[in-house]
Order: sequence, then C-alpha cells, then structure tokens
Amino acid sequence: MVRSIIMLCIWFFIFFDLPGTSTLIDSLAAGQSIRDGETLVSAGGITKVGFFSPGNSTRRYLGIWYTNVSPITVVWVANRNSPLENNSGVLKLNEKGILELLNGKNSTIWSSNISSKAVNYPIAQLLDSGNFVVKYGQEITNEDSVLWQSFDYPCDSLMPGMKLGWNLETGLERYLSSWRSVDDPALGEYTVKIDLRGYPQIIKFKGPDIISRAGSWNGLSTVGNPGSTRSQKMVINEKEVYFEFELPDRSEFGISSLTPSGTSLILYWTTQRSTRQAVLSNADKDQCGSYAFCGANSICIYDGNVPTCECLRGYAPKHPDQWNIAIWSDGCVPRNKSNCTNSYTDGFLKYTNMKLPDTSSSWFSKTMNLDECQKSCLKNCSCTAYANLDIRDGGSGCLLWFNTLVDLRNFSELGQDFYIRLSASELDHGGQRKINKKIVAIAVGVTIFGLIITCVCILVIKNPGAARKIYNKNYRNILRKEDIDLPTFSFSVLANATENFSTKNKLGEGGYGPVYKGKLLDGKELAVKRLSKKSGQGLEEFKNEVALISKLQHRNLVKLLGCCIEGEEKILIYEYMPNHSLDYFVFDESKRKLLDWDKRFDIISGIARGLLYLHQDSRLRIIHRDLKTSNILLDENLDPKISDFGLARSFLGDQVEANTNRVAGTYGYMPPEYAARGHFSVKSDVFSYGVIVLEIVTGKKNREFSDPECYNNLLGHAWRLWTEEMALELLDEVLGEQCTPSEVIRCVQVGLLCVQQRPQDRPNMSSVVLMLNGEKLLPKPKVPGFYTEAEVTSEANNSLGNPRLCSVNELSITMFDAR
Repeated sequence: MVRSIIMLCIWFFIFFDLPGTSTLIDSLAAGQSIRDGETLVSAGGITKVGFFSPGNSTRRYLGIWYTNVSPITVVWVANRNSPLENNSGVLKLNEKGILELLNGKNSTIWSSNISSKAVNYPIAQLLDSGNFVVKYGQEITNEDSVLWQSFDYPCDSLMPGMKLGWNLETGLERYLSSWRSVDDPALGEYTVKIDLRGYPQIIKFKGPDIISRAGSWNGLSTVGNPGSTRSQKMVINEKEVYFEFELPDRSEFGISSLTPSGTSLILYWTTQRSTRQAVLSNADKDQCGSYAFCGANSICIYDGNVPTCECLRGYAPKHPDQWNIAIWSDGCVPRNKSNCTNSYTDGFLKYTNMKLPDTSSSWFSKTMNLDECQKSCLKNCSCTAYANLDIRDGGSGCLLWFNTLVDLRNFSELGQDFYIRLSASELDHGGQRKINKKIVAIAVGVTIFGLIITCVCILVIKNPGAARKIYNKNYRNILRKEDIDLPTFSFSVLANATENFSTKNKLGEGGYGPVYKGKLLDGKELAVKRLSKKSGQGLEEFKNEVALISKLQHRNLVKLLGCCIEGEEKILIYEYMPNHSLDYFVFDESKRKLLDWDKRFDIISGIARGLLYLHQDSRLRIIHRDLKTSNILLDENLDPKISDFGLARSFLGDQVEANTNRVAGTYGYMPPEYAARGHFSVKSDVFSYGVIVLEIVTGKKNREFSDPECYNNLLGHAWRLWTEEMALELLDEVLGEQCTPSEVIRCVQVGLLCVQQRPQDRPNMSSVVLMLNGEKLLPKPKVPGFYTEAEVTSEANNSLGNPRLCSVNELSITMFDAR
C-alpha cells in the first residue's frame, strides 16, 4: 500500500506542473503555459526560458538565459518595456500559435507578432542555441514551418546563429539595443545596426549619433576589427543583408553584448568551465575607435599610450592653431581645390594596414578588379579614394569614396590597403618645383587682380550708370538675404554636401527642380531643392515658399532649415526624409506591403492634422494648392509631413476664397472649380486630400486608374462601389484581412465626402479630423467631382440591351502647369 502511494506521488510530480517548480520540458503545445517559477529547458540543457528579476529590481520579466553560468547571463527579454509588478506572470501559447504573456488580471502585456495565418498544432520550442521558436510540425529544419522566433527580435546580445541586419523582402531589421541600466532591461540609448547606405557597414549609435563603427566587410572581417576569427560572415544580396557568427566547437559558448554604458563585450565560456571571460572589442579599446575622432580626411594612430592624428597627404588642418594643441575634431581640408580639367594627371598614394573610411556615401562593385577600380575613380572628379571590396586571394571587387573621407585609422599590423587620390604636384616630392609653382601662382594672381581693378576704374569713369547697375544687383541680392528670416547656406557648402549635385544623390524632381540628398561634415543629412533653369517657376515661388513655410511649425509639416541665394542659384534646404515620399511606397508593388493598415490610417490622420493646422491653427490661413502623394514625405517612422509650398497662397483675416488666372497644379488632385475657373479655397485642399485618402486605401493612382467594367477613374469607381454597398472591395489587396473593416469604410466615406462636386458640400478639415477619430457622425456623400452619370436613352436601351450605368470624365483642362 505504502509503495503504491509513493509511486502515485512520483507520477503526479512528473506529469503535473506545480507553481514554484522547474519543468523539464523544452516546448509548449497550444493551450499549455508556464507560470512564474517554472521554466522551459532546451533539449541539451544549455538554455532556459523563465521569469527573472534583473539586478536589484523586484520587477519580473520573461527572459532567456544560459544554464550553469554564474552570475545569470540573460540574452533575451520579451517584455523589456512592460514589466510585471509581481510573480503573477503566465506565458501561454494560444490556439493561433501566438505566445502571450499574461499578468495577474489575465491581461496581455506582451505577445509574439505572427503575421501569417494560424495553422494546426503550433508548438513553441526552446532550442539549445537560445532561439525560442514557434513552429508547426516537429521539424525545425524547414524555415517555412517557423511562425515566429526570438532571433528575429534581438535585445542586447548577438548569439551564434543570430542575424544582425535586414530582411529586404519583408523590411524586418534586426539590431542590438542596450538595456537602460543593469536593473532595467527597457530600451536603452545605445544600438548596433547595419547601415544600408552605400556599402553596408556595422555602426554603433547613441540615440541618432554615431559613436563607433565596426565598418564594412572585407571578406575576412569587419574593417574595424581586422583579424577577427570565430567563423564570422556577412551576407549581402538582393534578399538579405546581415552579419552573423558561429562557434564551431560545440563545447564553447559566446555572445557579443552591448552594455547599458554602450561598451561592446565579448563573453564566452566552455562546458568544462562555467565561469566566463570578458574581452573588450577593438572599437572600445582606445580613442581611435571613437567615430571620426580625428575629423575628416585624417588618420588616427594609436601607439598603445595616446592617440595622435595626422592629415592625409594632400590635406592640411582646417584650424592649424587648434590642431597644434591636439584639438583634432575639425579634421583636415584639401590643400588645393580639385581641378577636373587636369584630373587625367592625378595619381594615387597607397596607405597600408588601414581601417577603411565610412562607406555610407560610397559606391561598390563586386566584379571589378583593382585596375578597373582605379580607372573608374579617375573618371569621376568627385572620387577621392578606392580599395578592394574583398581582400581574400589577392583581392577583388571595388569600393569608391567621394569627397570627404571620415573615420580612418592605422593599425600596426593587419588592416588593408587603401589608395587616396592626389594631384601630380602632391605626388611630386621635389620641394623646389613646389616653390617655383607657388611663385608663379602668386605672380599670376597679382597680375589678374591688377587688371580687374583697372577695368573697374575705367568702367566707373566712363559709364557710371553701368557701374551703378552692377552695384544695385548685388545690393538686391543682399537685401533678399536680409529679408529672409532663415539661416543661409553658401553654395560651396551645399555643393560639397551633395557631391557636386551628383545624380547618385538625386532624390527626385518636381516642377521647381531636382532634390538632392546632402550630408554636412558633421554628419547632418539634408534635402537640397535646387531651382532648375528649365523650370517654369522662379524667384516668386522661391520667396513664396520661404515666406510661408519658415513661419510654420507642426509635426506633420516638413521643416525648412535654410536657403541659398548666390547668383542665379536659388536653393531651399529641408530636413531629410529617409523614406522619400508617400507615392514611393503606396504605388509600388513591393514597397506598399510595408504599409499595413494601421500605418496607412496613421498617415491619413497625420495629413489631416497637418492640413487643419494650415487652414485654421497657423497664424495665416494657408491653401497648399498642390497637395498630392508625392508632396507627402515620410520620416524614419513613416510619419507623414506635407511639403512643397511653392504654389501655396495665404489668406488674411476672414478671407476664405480667391481666384487666379494661372491654374497650376497636378491633374487628378485639382478640384473642378479650380481646374475650370481658377477658383480656390480651403475646400480645394480638402478635395485633394480626399483623392489621397482613396489612393492610400486602394493603393491605386486616381489619374491612371480605369474601372475595367465602366472605365471610371478612381473616384467614379469608389462611388460605384459605395452606392452598391461594397466599399470594402476598394481595400488594397496586399492588406488582406489585416485591418479594421469599420476604419476602412470610415476612411472611404471621408474620402468621398471630401471629393464631392460642390465645394460647399465638402467638410472642413476640423470635421475631417473628428470623423476619422470617430467623434463625429458621417453624412452620406454626394456625387464626386469629375464624375457624370451616363445618360442612357430608351433608344439606346433598345439597341444595347440593358447597359450598366457608368461614370465618365467630361472635363478638359486647358490652363495647366505640369508639376
């Protein structure tokens, strides 16, 4: 009898989880859970999933850590920004294959993000690698069976087999982010990411600022950590860009960890010895590892004691007095200005054992050899240096740099060869030749200056009117600068920032002219809009945009940073929007998949708030007059900002409408009263906004769309489906079921209300904002503009049977300025 009771107790403890005990299983099936005090242990006993409290904190977190390592080494945290206040936490796998972390009130404080449809028999399994995987079926070797994995959402630790970088097909970015403190695993201020600009490279950030750079991949290691071993690799192709490492010896374990203070640590241990060793990464060993410690166009050299800086050959300190007292941050500038006409005489100087400079503005080719690379550099006046892309097997591939070279250092050994471009005079070491050239240059300069002074004197004596005309022209330019209450940039600074307005930096082009991406020496990025000589716009549009947008401050309006007026150049400088414009995403077959419904609704709401500010809350009532998807820019978070105020008009006091003899705008977004009669008001922008809303919902352009059944434009197509109570059919097919139907229908109704034929029927933007928020009842929309119900006579009915009534666009615009 006693024996039976003992056996019964043993079986009870084996098959039932008791609170406060550690389980021996490595997985959860649908409906199963673990509580605080219980853990999942990987099959080999290497890693655990469970609840823990970091440091001196009493808060509870769900995390993953290695077993048999003291102190506890947590490598992943689920609810890092949503801690549990007590020991009531429960981790559960639901029937849809979603992991849910529940608190004592049975509320979800964290869940795994699974975008795919749920499948039968999901399993959550902890692997020896530390990867917590939700899959279906028993085989983990098939990547298609993985629904979610913790390796896709790193915290502060990079583990063997974990990818750091990008899935370019889905837009998923995997990056490290530090804890806030040793007691708080919430998102800290330090991150390690792969920067995709130019040739991809690994960069450490503090907030938005670069603090160090492991750099690009040279086939063996990153350029900032030459000679690194332990099976590292970096993959760069059309689908993925990522860095990872493996430990071939199964008795070894190791991670790369980012501490709350921003230090990069390599932690490793073995199964035979559970104590761990920590090694500082090269980037944190000395000040030469700090990003751009010596400024631009200079090399940092560390001899084991203190760092020193020296200018590259052909460059001189920007501020010699500061350089002489070891203040190097301003770096070096070219000793002689580039002269493209003599570029065929330029040559290259080889530096060895180098950390290659920042590659964010570089160009690369995997197929060129070193000779082809050199020739390619010589053909481009802005090219300043080149190197092999891959240093294995004698070297292959080509990396080119343009203009400024940043974050170079010299290693006592290792590193790689790097070639900088120099003029023939800089390559020539004959001192006397340099002195002779300097004497000749001074003589020529003095002669030319004397001739200019003589000509000016003759002009003043013989033709005082012409001299006064020259003076007045310069004086007017000065007055223009003084009238503009904005920072002014010199043209040379902007030319350098945009690499002489290189086509590779061109972001796009509108009616005003091309827009270029620029980067100042301090790393700040700009969008530079340059008036085109072929543009139909000019000084008036330039002054109009400066006068209006410089006085506007709103999170949904693009910020004007400054301007430039030099000679014929009229340039506007804006904050740089890394995600381009809305049309770049919403009309692209692949990129529009990155805009889920929640983000599209946020964009619709953000544009509405920006327009409300323009129409009602700003000091002047402003009518944009050219609102369209290409004039809605997206910042790094895909938040919308209204841009391009060259055609905008301001109203004073109670003025609400006006007329113009010059109709300028974009076909497909202009309301009927403006296109036909030049009449514009705040309701003109409302119409344009309605078109944008319908385009965002559908992913289709109003101007290019044609209803296959009725040949309607997008407005007519939306109206037909609305009247037939099939508004949900307008939804972009890539969104599938990932949306809130009531929000979609509300947006379609708001869009149709905004594009009604009569301006007085359209709502104002304050009503639109309330409608979108669900705080105002929506009236029934009337027929949209540019839509006419087809008249079908009885005779036609007899001859055509019973045709479907369709919409046609019967309006033509004769006064139109392309944008």
